[in-house]
Amino acid sequence: MELSRRNLGKLAVATGAAAGIGVAVGAAADAATWKVTGTAVPALAGFDNQMKTFMQARGVTGGQLAVTYKGRLVLARGYSGSALDVQPTSLFRIASLSKSFTAAAILKLEQDGKLALSSKVVDLLGITAPVDPRWSNITMWRLLQHLGGWNRDVSGDPNFKDAAIAQALGVPMELQHADVIKYMTGQKLDVAPGTKYAYSNFGYLLAGRVIEKLSGLSYEAYVQQKLLAPLKIKRMALGWSIAKHTGETSYESQFTGRTVLDNSGATVASPYGSFSMRIQDANGGWIASAPDLVRWAKMFDAPGAVLNSTSLGRVWAKPETGIDPTGWYYGLGWQVRPVTTGGTGRNTWHTGSMPGTSTLLVRTYHGMSWAVLFNRRDDPSGKSYGDIDAAMWTAAGGVTSWPTHDLFPQYFN
Repeated sequence: MELSRRNLGKLAVATGAAAGIGVAVGAAADAATWKVTGTAVPALAGFDNQMKTFMQARGVTGGQLAVTYKGRLVLARGYSGSALDVQPTSLFRIASLSKSFTAAAILKLEQDGKLALSSKVVDLLGITAPVDPRWSNITMWRLLQHLGGWNRDVSGDPNFKDAAIAQALGVPMELQHADVIKYMTGQKLDVAPGTKYAYSNFGYLLAGRVIEKLSGLSYEAYVQQKLLAPLKIKRMALGWSIAKHTGETSYESQFTGRTVLDNSGATVASPYGSFSMRIQDANGGWIASAPDLVRWAKMFDAPGAVLNSTSLGRVWAKPETGIDPTGWYYGLGWQVRPVTTGGTGRNTWHTGSMPGTSTLLVRTYHGMSWAVLFNRRDDPSGKSYGDIDAAMWTAAGGVTSWPTHDLFPQYFN
C-alpha cells in the first residue's frame, strides 16, 4: 500500500514498500500465450503496445488498463501472458488507491453533518489517555493529509507489524483493527501533528474506524452504498487474504514470508498471508477493475454526483505543511500537482503497491485519465514497476486523434 518515487508526467511521488523474503512464485509471461481482451481501438494501439512491452520485460502474467478522454471511456483492456484469462472487468487488489475512497467517505460524512475536518480523532473515536498527549492535536485534516505525527521510516508501519503487535499485546494473530489502535496509542508519536508530511497507512486505518462509528455501517458497506452505488460501480469489494472473489485475478511474487493470519509461523507466498487484508481495509483493501477506477476518477469532475463542489475543493486543498520543493503535495486521498504551463488546473494521481500488486491511477489537467493494474510488483529482472508511468504518458502523447466513442454504458448500467 505504498507510493514509489517516480515522475508522473513531471509528477514526483513519495515511496516505501512492505517486503517479503524467499523464492519465485508464479509463471513468467510468455509471448506465445499473450492474450488481450476487450475492444481493440486502433487509434489507441500505443497503449496496448506499451502494456505488452512492460509486462513481457518483467514476466507479469496479468494486467489491465482503462483510459478515458473528456469523460468518455475510450479503452478498456485485459492482458495476460500465461493461462490467466484477464478481462476488462476482472478484479485486482488496488492497494493504496483505496485511500481516495476513504477520504471521500469522510467528506461525505462532513457533507451530511456528521463531522468536521477540524474534528479531533480522539474525540471521534473516544480514545482516552493515549501515552502521547499530542494525539489531541490530530484532526481529520491532518490524518488524511499524512500529517498525523507518525513516520514509518522511523518507527515502522504498524499495519505491517502484526507479529510484533501480537507479541506486545499478548493477543493471537490475525489481528483486529482495535489491536493495532491499542498498540499505537501506547507509543509516542514520531513528530508533532501538523509539522511533517509522512505517508501513513495507520492514519487511514483510523479514518476507516471513524466512518464505521459515525455511520453505523461497516466501512465496506458505507463506501458501497454512499459512494459507489450512485456511480453504478457494483463490482468493487474488500479483498480477502487467501480466498478470491468471483472474477478476481491471482497474485504473484518472487518472495515468501511468515503468515500473519495465525500463530503457526508457516511460510506462505508473499501475496497470500504475509500481510492481513482485513487490517488494510481503509488504507489499501479494495479490489476493483480498471474501468471501475476511471469511473471513480470521473466523479471528481462532476460536482453533485457524490461530493458537492465544496467537498471536491477540499480534496485538492493545500496542506498546512508538506509541499514538496518540486510543487506536488498530498491532498485528501490524492497526490496533487498544480499545472500552470500550457494550461491551468492540476494533475492528480495515486499509486499502490503490496506483495502481488502494483497499481496506478492518473487524472490529467487536460481531460485524460487512466488506471493500470498488475498482479505483481516484483520479479527477478529487477526492473522498476514505476516505469509504467512514463510508458502511459508516452502512449497518450502518441495519440493523433482521440476516438469519439464511449464504452462506459457497456460496463455500467
